[in-house]
Amino acid sequence: MTEQTAPIDGFDRKILDVLAVEGRISVTELARRIGLSKSPTQARLKRLEDRGVIRGYRALYDPIRLDRDHVAFVEVKLTDTREAALAAFNAAVMKIVEIEQCHLIAGDFDYLLKVRTAGMTGYRAVLAEKISTLPHVANTSTYVAMQAVKEEGLAPMAPSAADVI
Repeated sequence: MTEQTAPIDGFDRKILDVLAVEGRISVTELARRIGLSKSPTQARLKRLEDRGVIRGYRALYDPIRLDRDHVAFVEVKLTDTREAALAAFNAAVMKIVEIEQCHLIAGDFDYLLKVRTAGMTGYRAVLAEKISTLPHVANTSTYVAMQAVKEEGLAPMAPSAADVI
């Protein structure tokens, strides 16, 4: 087993848990928090990045301060679900900045979108002028979020069976 294929262990999980909350933490402070010295922490961090476990770092913005506090979840049903139709829909969705997330769903509808706008008027315009005109859209259903209880970042990773033993 090489460094690149080594399983994620308890220290790696601690690294990921800390970085999920504090992505700009120094390696020295990260090492202190997880209980390793700086060099092994740096090596683990690099390995997690090289393996693609850590895909990157980004700034999280406050949508309220940017006047984008209206969140709607949109169920989208398509007229065609063959691969070419899905690919056309996927490509078109990528061009709409108000769509924060898009998930292909196994269920009574085909896609679930998370849409963020400045308000209901802005959302109605995005729905009418952008979402409804996406390729193969048959119909949509909208659910407006009243409050974001948990939104950014991930919960700490649950320990694996190997970590518990």
